[in-house]
Amino acid sequence: MASLQELLAKDGFDRRNFGKAPKPVKPIRDRDDSIALPIYICHDHRKTAHLSATKKGSSIFSSSKRVGSVSERSNTNKSLATVTESSRADEPLIDEVAIKAVISILSGYIGRYVKDVNFQETVRDKCNSCLVRRKKEPDNGIFTNMELVIDNIDKLVVEQGTRKELSMKTLRNSIRLLSVIDSLNSKKTKNGSTCGIPNSHISAVAQLLLAILYKLEKNDRICARHLLQVFCDSPFLARNDLLADLWEHFFLPHLLHLKIWYTKELETISNSNYIDKERKVKALSKVYNDQMDKGTIQFALYYKGWLKDGVKAPPVPTVHLPSKPSYGSSSRRSSDSYTLQSPMNNNLYRAVFGTSLERKSMDHSDQNGASINMWHLEEKDKLCTDEDSYNCSFVYKGYGTHRRSSSQNNRDLRAESWPETHKSDYFQIFTCRNQPKECLAKGNLAAKNRSVRKEENANSSELIRAINTVCSSDILSECEFAIRIISKAWLDSRGDPAIEVALSEASIIEGMLEVLSASDDDEILELIISILAEFVVTNDVIRQIILNLDPQLEIFMRLLRSTSLFLKAAVLLYLAKPKAKQMISVHWVPLFLRVLEFGDQLQTLFTVQCSPQAAAIYFIDQLLTGFDEDRNLENARQVVSLGGLNLLAQQIERGDTHERTNAALIMSCCIRADGSCRNFLAENLNKASLLELIVLENCKNSNSYAFALLTELLCLNRRTQIIEFLCGLKEGWSGLNTMHILLARLHRAPEEEYPLVAAILLQLDLLGNTMKCSVYREEAVEAIITALSCQICHEKVQEQSARALLMLAGRFSYTGEASAEKWLLQQAGFHESSGDSFHSKEIVIDDFMHSDEEEEATENWQRKAASMLFNSGNKRLLVALSDCIANGIPRLARASIITVTWMTSLLHSVGDENLRSMACSILTPQLLESLNYEKDLEERVLASYSLLSLMKSSECVSMLPSYDKELLGHLHNLSLVTWTASELMSIIPSSWRH
Repeated sequence: MASLQELLAKDGFDRRNFGKAPKPVKPIRDRDDSIALPIYICHDHRKTAHLSATKKGSSIFSSSKRVGSVSERSNTNKSLATVTESSRADEPLIDEVAIKAVISILSGYIGRYVKDVNFQETVRDKCNSCLVRRKKEPDNGIFTNMELVIDNIDKLVVEQGTRKELSMKTLRNSIRLLSVIDSLNSKKTKNGSTCGIPNSHISAVAQLLLAILYKLEKNDRICARHLLQVFCDSPFLARNDLLADLWEHFFLPHLLHLKIWYTKELETISNSNYIDKERKVKALSKVYNDQMDKGTIQFALYYKGWLKDGVKAPPVPTVHLPSKPSYGSSSRRSSDSYTLQSPMNNNLYRAVFGTSLERKSMDHSDQNGASINMWHLEEKDKLCTDEDSYNCSFVYKGYGTHRRSSSQNNRDLRAESWPETHKSDYFQIFTCRNQPKECLAKGNLAAKNRSVRKEENANSSELIRAINTVCSSDILSECEFAIRIISKAWLDSRGDPAIEVALSEASIIEGMLEVLSASDDDEILELIISILAEFVVTNDVIRQIILNLDPQLEIFMRLLRSTSLFLKAAVLLYLAKPKAKQMISVHWVPLFLRVLEFGDQLQTLFTVQCSPQAAAIYFIDQLLTGFDEDRNLENARQVVSLGGLNLLAQQIERGDTHERTNAALIMSCCIRADGSCRNFLAENLNKASLLELIVLENCKNSNSYAFALLTELLCLNRRTQIIEFLCGLKEGWSGLNTMHILLARLHRAPEEEYPLVAAILLQLDLLGNTMKCSVYREEAVEAIITALSCQICHEKVQEQSARALLMLAGRFSYTGEASAEKWLLQQAGFHESSGDSFHSKEIVIDDFMHSDEEEEATENWQRKAASMLFNSGNKRLLVALSDCIANGIPRLARASIITVTWMTSLLHSVGDENLRSMACSILTPQLLESLNYEKDLEERVLASYSLLSLMKSSECVSMLPSYDKELLGHLHNLSLVTWTASELMSIIPSSWRH
């Protein structure tokens, strides 16, 4: 490829032309963006022959209009119909590269036994648990031999590379012992048992051990065959215990239709009114497990057939759904045409695909029925084939296609040159076994007869024509074929700078985006997405070009609506890092929630790996924080209404710290938009995971999103629910005491967070015995007193101090607003009228929720809290509160007088005369000041209520001033709205008489 630039210049493809202003991306063609039918694992091999034949024509790069017209597709279909007539009898041998990929995945999986100590222990424990004798009877030495083999394997692993002759002898002896044991699975004995253990289980364990031994012998093909035999001997044991993770990645994608069917049937039974639900569930589970076992055996035998030398491709097994159960609803479809229902809730589904759209059915009656697989679910296939790194961080997603012979040759060349770690994600290649023999033969013959230099020149010329086509042709089929050639060249180049420069130009990126917006071929779309992903990661200019060419992200919205590629499209868009201003459509929220729901597996785009859920979190964060406040809140309410809270709650438990803390931030945004969702999160959020995030925030001194969420979750309207949440929180995380975690945060918290941490610490302390001394309590009270120092604390600290005081008051509305003031005013007989219908509705809800039990729980809590604050805070706390009423910012002043009011209303229960006398002397002067006309009416009512509570002590009455006409006027005026003023007026004259 060294001469690529010269060849480009000769062909009239001047780099300087790329610098011109790019033409706008053509609008997406009008088309039905409904859910496409699921992608078959094996694409139709007949298309391969057609495309190969098309490649031979000289007009493939001719220039005309880039369209996917009906006539063009109709002609293509006619050509395909012609090819269909060919007989299956002439099918080629199985692709050697695909066979190697199968062997590599299976042997690579079991190769972990040699390298990974934890994997060794897991496999050994599983084997031993399967060999526990349940009956005392003769076993002919079977179990003794099995234990000997397991010990021998462990020795062989330790002695690798040393004492080779002795090791080889041990290995061969172990294989002979297991071969004898494996005879238990003969037709006559496989349904029997030995010492109470099914012979099929013993045989499955023997096959697993044989696979390990042949891996140690470096005979990967035989190793793979024995590993597949485990699933043949005892499919239920293998898929549920022995090799559950391998089955999930290797076999489950073939059998997903069974799992979907089972889930749907189970849901039908659960929602029914049957009396004998338990029996029906058991019957359904038996049918499901039997069919899943049969399917597992069929595909295990299918892949074993691949491993036989010189055989033709076996037919793909057909695993039908079980017959329709008799308890099914009469309106449901028959068993061979069930509707595919994703676990997404209906609101989210309708928001993504529209209300008029019906979900399309999966028909399993055709010959490839069992091979149906949805690409967005197939992403579970993450098996790494390198025996050194089963869970590798670099996985190559094969660009290989099942649709043409040229791509088959492409795979042959590429796969042979890959290192072992790059050959992992070959699942698409496994199942696509039928390639035209003639095309393969010609490709191999050409490769043999061509010199290396001629091949490079030919490849360069082909690439140049492909680049020209993508940049200039308006015929969609030509551009799609060119994309295949460009993909092959890019992958074969291994980062050749010349090719990278040629493919990174704006005109080519523009052309690729046009094909991305027009093509219906998932294979082509994935190739383009993968190429662009690699470019975006390494080149910020290309990232900006993509965003400029698609300013409203219409191309990506179309891809995100698709069934098969929406996760990969989400990853590419995430790598491009668009901002909120490019996502103004109201349809983005449901699309990204869908990605969040299904994107739990890494997506591989050539050499780029990324989590779709990380992408979804980024986008939802943008939508909830990147606009003005009204739009942010509107988007947050949409997240709540579409069931996004449950998905976000799950994100707290997994992913990296950044994603989890961002999920916490998003949930806080949702709470601000719809306060009632606190109740759902308080019940469903994993409190240990939330604490873990708080610990991580402590260690990294990072943002406080997790702690902010915790603060929001404590503002619940039912005291019993708050107590339940606090009890769950107090259980701690990973052996760490919750109060110790919060105390550590208190010592490291920024000033504005100080009072909130202290308030939560005090609430946790109130769960215990308040009569005992507590370091946590003393530290927390001290922190609150410090935060109430108005002279030294700035406005932000005072705002959070006000919030902390209202948290300690312990009363909140259904939407999480502090309601202690409203409750106190009602106690004082002050009822403000409000024409706000929503506000009135909220009051009704709160009255309904606060039963007598709830009210009693709240009063008990406030009584304990008041006693604790009076005794621990003592004079310094009361002075601080009095000072805040006089000098604090309005919000803190109001919160302080609310705190004084509810605390003094419970002062009589403290039982300490000295404390009551001290409270009167400190608080009375400031409360009298608060009766003045310039204060808010509510504040004056609260002051009168608090004074009346203090006046219950005779010492306090004596502290009232002598005859004060102005005070009497204030009280007379207040008596019109509160009975507390009238009570005070009746007390004051008697004090003057004395």
